[in-house]
Amino acid sequence: MSRATRLDDRIGQVMDAIPLRAKSLIVTIYGDGILPHGGSTWLGSLIRLVEPLGVSERMVRTAVFRLTRDDWLVATPIGRRSYYGLTPEGRRRFERAHRRIYALDLPPWDGGWLLVLTNALPLEPERREALRRDLLWQGFGTLAPSVLAHPGSDDDDLRQTLESHGLADRVVVMRAQGHAMTDPAAGVGLVQGCWDLETLGGDYGRFLERFRPVWRALEAAGPDCTPTQAFLIRTLLIHDYRRVLLRDPMLPAEVLPADWPGAAARLLCRNIYRATAPLAERHIMDTLETADGPLPHAARVFYDRFGGLTEGAASP
Repeated sequence: MSRATRLDDRIGQVMDAIPLRAKSLIVTIYGDGILPHGGSTWLGSLIRLVEPLGVSERMVRTAVFRLTRDDWLVATPIGRRSYYGLTPEGRRRFERAHRRIYALDLPPWDGGWLLVLTNALPLEPERREALRRDLLWQGFGTLAPSVLAHPGSDDDDLRQTLESHGLADRVVVMRAQGHAMTDPAAGVGLVQGCWDLETLGGDYGRFLERFRPVWRALEAAGPDCTPTQAFLIRTLLIHDYRRVLLRDPMLPAEVLPADWPGAAARLLCRNIYRATAPLAERHIMDTLETADGPLPHAARVFYDRFGGLTEGAASP
């Protein structure tokens, strides 16, 4: 069995193991692969790009229609072709996520907590629950029935979330600082009661189980890895990683178990991404088209991902 064939086998195993719903997968591809190149592409070329991932033309068209309805994408018809680009809101959503997905390391923790109190003023239960779900997705934990907490949430992200729910004037936001008399064991106990670390840790563990064999096969393949294989690996990697990471509150190491698998998952993701980025970029640029022709080269900020990628990776 050739090294390239073994790599194909590992890619197939990952595709069988993780959910590849068309809408979510296209969100991954726009955020990871299209946004750095301007954020717009011809629908027909997008259909070609995702075909090796088992997504049919009908599934792509349905997913793109739904993403347009949900204010992720906007269509620009030119002649018989339709080009789909990111809306301003879609770009903002990606920018918030990218700060977490592609960071090299977490910033040091100052011991502070951001608190959101949803019971300060009368609030309809359904609106409170909608906000709670959104904040939980962003990594907040439930400190009390109407109090959510986060150790490092970005103020701008929280402000945008409250404004999007129309609740900026209905909740109270506070910052709290840990006290020296709090025993470290009590801090760990608080975290374990507010966040489901067991489930999250299990998800990270499964990510490692899926992609460690891919890393070994990638190393073995060396120059035999093709641009298509590199694109598939990079896309599957980020699709699976962001699914776990965006539910991670990114708690500081001080309050996490000593064997927390999140750090190993970030390191593995960084290594595979750096290894596949150049060839994956070539495949993306060879496959996708804009209204003005081939995709432009990736923006400079793309090469800052995971602490630095090889400049000129998209060049033939």
